[in-house]
Amino acid sequence: MKTLFHFITSIILVMSMSLNAQNGLSSAEWQEDLRYLQNIIHKEYPILFKKTTAKDFDAAVEQLYNEIPSLEAHEIPVAFARIVSSFLYGHTQITFSTLAKNGVLPVNLYHFSDGVYIEGVQKAHEKTLGAKVLKVGGMPVEKALTLIRPVVPAENDYYFKGYGLRFLTVPDVLHTQRVIPELSDTITLTLEKDGNVFEYTFPKIDLKELSRGYLYTIPNDTWISSRALDKTPLYLKYLNDKYFFFEYLKDSKTLYVRQSTVVNHESETLKDFYNRLFDFIDSNDVEKLIYDVRLNGGGNNYNNVHLIKGLMARPSINKKGHFFYIIGRNTFSACQNLTNEITNYTEAILVGEPTAENVNFLGDNRPERLPNSNITAYLSYAWWQDKPQWENRDATLPHIAVDMSFDDYINNEDPIVHAAMNFKNDGDFILDPMAHLTQLFTERKYDQVKSDGAKIAKNPQYRYYDFENEFSKAGNRLVQSGNLQAGHFVLELVADLYPESVSAIYSLANVQEQLKLTDKAIVSYKKIIDLDPKGSLAIVAKSRIEALKKQ
Repeated sequence: MKTLFHFITSIILVMSMSLNAQNGLSSAEWQEDLRYLQNIIHKEYPILFKKTTAKDFDAAVEQLYNEIPSLEAHEIPVAFARIVSSFLYGHTQITFSTLAKNGVLPVNLYHFSDGVYIEGVQKAHEKTLGAKVLKVGGMPVEKALTLIRPVVPAENDYYFKGYGLRFLTVPDVLHTQRVIPELSDTITLTLEKDGNVFEYTFPKIDLKELSRGYLYTIPNDTWISSRALDKTPLYLKYLNDKYFFFEYLKDSKTLYVRQSTVVNHESETLKDFYNRLFDFIDSNDVEKLIYDVRLNGGGNNYNNVHLIKGLMARPSINKKGHFFYIIGRNTFSACQNLTNEITNYTEAILVGEPTAENVNFLGDNRPERLPNSNITAYLSYAWWQDKPQWENRDATLPHIAVDMSFDDYINNEDPIVHAAMNFKNDGDFILDPMAHLTQLFTERKYDQVKSDGAKIAKNPQYRYYDFENEFSKAGNRLVQSGNLQAGHFVLELVADLYPESVSAIYSLANVQEQLKLTDKAIVSYKKIIDLDPKGSLAIVAKSRIEALKKQ
């Protein structure tokens, strides 16, 4: 009997492994869906191979193909999402709702400047409202975020902060990505509130029970928000009623505008809204325009033209210090196109956080339904290039970096609008730091390049700029073009500003070698060895020192 029992158990185990999916799909059927996805991407969407190579994509597909028989039913859609998200374009995805169909936690999380907080929650769990999240299932939240990121079609860090955080509330994703060791209908979070650290176990709820818009909780009979509801800041006014509105702040002669989509409202088209907006500007004493698209996730970018034309026709408002354009982690898709046009054709000062979209990006996806599972993969086919390729970035960066703390949010403070309202051009404000330094360099004002470069790199106003990378690219371009002396000057500046960066010092050592500055090159290579003795660049540095000493 024992032998027969083990035989039957083995058969059941094999059957459960092959029938491991929703709708009773077999492993072979899932594998067929994977091959379908792989083939259609190669055939119809080769444009997707920009950030990932066809070779790496195919290797990931083969690995998943072999793993499918051993995966649990809920793990396979998440694994498919990882494959699609590997292209790193937000329009190319298997949707959140597909992965969350088996349930989500009854919380709304938001990543503020001082951490991840429970911004909203179902009333049954009110004691957790406003708590800071320290751990998910016993894992530090920072590590949990790292583990779930491959599932999210994140173009950049700010897409992930905005649109990706919700995946942290999906038990299927948490288990598949090994944030939690076993799939469960309840998830325990370690929280901190009012100085107290405690654990709280949340049950999962149906996805349709969520009450959320523009990443924020919409309070109702069952959901509560951590924000004080006695007043509403401008950026959250009429959130459920109006896609776009403006309000005149008479005391400061400022016109505030929020546009939260690039789609026409049933009561007013965008063209009509823009006409009404410009009629107001022409008829009133408006000295400052604050245009807020931090919540704008896109729509139809053909609607943008009337705004751009209207701004260009009004030089009294379209000038530095009078026109402020607020961007953020929701600014995406057609609103990225709008942002590109704003930077191309207006004098706007950008305020806030980086956008969720690459400056040039893949959009306009088509739904491709997999034949057996009926899961839909949305695959992009259109390349939008509003900027030259050498001006492309992971995101549009604000000229004035401002973000929001949890206390700012719950107290209805808006430091981003505050920064625009209180901007004063005292002569020290540099709109484009790299352009400023480039101009100084071409004018041979080398001492000022060094002094201004040091100030800019340390200025928190520009904290979203990766100056080490920007400076290094500029120096290496000069070297590659044959201008070794100029390249050496820039790369020496980078090494001075970032003395702990082995890559910056390696670039400097390399150009020092080319200029026959042998003693200096040896000193630079020795710094690399001291900083990171076991690193790959240290190995190269040792060989270069030996070679230089033999010369």
